[in-house]
Amino acid sequence: MSERKKLLEVTNLKKYFPVKSGFLKTDYVRAVEDVSLFIYEGETLGVVGESGCGKTTLGRTILRLIEPSGGRIEFDGEVIYDKDAGVEKQMLPYRSKMQIIFQDPSASLDPRMTVGEIVGEALAVHRKDLKGAAYTDRINELLETVGLNTEHANRFPHEFSGGQQQRIGIARALAVEPDFIVCDEPISALDVSIQSQVVNMLEDLQEEKHLTYLFIAHDISVVRHISDRICVMYLGQTVELAESYELCREPMHPYTQTLLSAVPLPDPDKTKQRERILLEGDIPSPLNPPAGCRFHTRCPYAMDICKEQPPAWKEYGEGHFCACHKVAQENA
Repeated sequence: MSERKKLLEVTNLKKYFPVKSGFLKTDYVRAVEDVSLFIYEGETLGVVGESGCGKTTLGRTILRLIEPSGGRIEFDGEVIYDKDAGVEKQMLPYRSKMQIIFQDPSASLDPRMTVGEIVGEALAVHRKDLKGAAYTDRINELLETVGLNTEHANRFPHEFSGGQQQRIGIARALAVEPDFIVCDEPISALDVSIQSQVVNMLEDLQEEKHLTYLFIAHDISVVRHISDRICVMYLGQTVELAESYELCREPMHPYTQTLLSAVPLPDPDKTKQRERILLEGDIPSPLNPPAGCRFHTRCPYAMDICKEQPPAWKEYGEGHFCACHKVAQENA
C-alpha cells in the first residue's frame, strides 16, 4: 500500500497581533501559537474549539491572507513560508490552488457586483485564456455545479437567501479549480434546515473534484460528520488531534471530553444518564495566557506541573496526538 501524500503541512505556526497597551508599549494577542499539523491529499481535517480560540486565524494564516508571525508552511511539497529560513514566496501562483469559503456570505460578497462578476473575478486573474463565450459558459457551469440557475448571474447578492449566497461563495472558490479549500465556518450563519444541504454539497464536490478541506467549525457534531480527522484547539494552541471516530470514541484531553459531553444524543434517556462536564471560569485572555498548560485554569484534573510547564505534543497510538500532562502520566 502506497503512503498517503501530505498536501499541506504547517510547523510551529504563530500569529501575534500587536495591541497598544500604553505609551510606547505594545502587547501581543497570541491568536495562534506553535500549531503543527498536516493534511493528507483528498481528506477533510476538521478544526473545532470555542469562539476566539484561533480557528479562523489559523485558516487565514495558512493561506497567508494574514501573514504569519513565525513557523513554516509547506504546500504540495513546496515551502511557501519559513520564518527562520527567510522564505516568503509570492502567493499569487498559489491562489489558484488554495481557496477559502468565508463564514458570512453577506459580508464576503461585494454588493455592487453581479453574481457573474463575483464568480468570474478569479477567472479574469488566473484564466486569461477564457474569453467571450468560453468565459460566460464557465461561470454558468460553476453556478449549475452549486445548484443555482444560469439567469442568477445577472442578479446581485442581496437578492438571494443566506444559503444561496453561500453557494455563490462556494462557486467563487471553485472557479480556479483549487486543490485545497479552507471552509471557515461555512454553515454557522445559515438556518439549520439549510446547513445539511451545504454540508452534503461540500462532500459531493470533494468526491467529484478530489478536493482537500480544512473545515473550521465550533459545532463538534458537524465536524464529526464531515471530517476524516479532527483537531481540537484551545486558546491558540492544538490540544488533541486524531481520526474522527477515534477522537469521539476515546477522547484523551479533558477539553475534548468537555466538548463531546455537550453534544446532544438522539436518545433523550441516554442524554439524561450521561454526565455533563461543566467548566468553571472564563477563557483566559490571549493577551496574557496562563503559564504552563493554557487549560489548567479551567481543568478539573489540573496538577502543579500543569501550572508550570507547557505539556509536550506527543503521539499516543497511531495518529492520535495530545498535549496533556495527565495523559502523559497515564501513558508513561
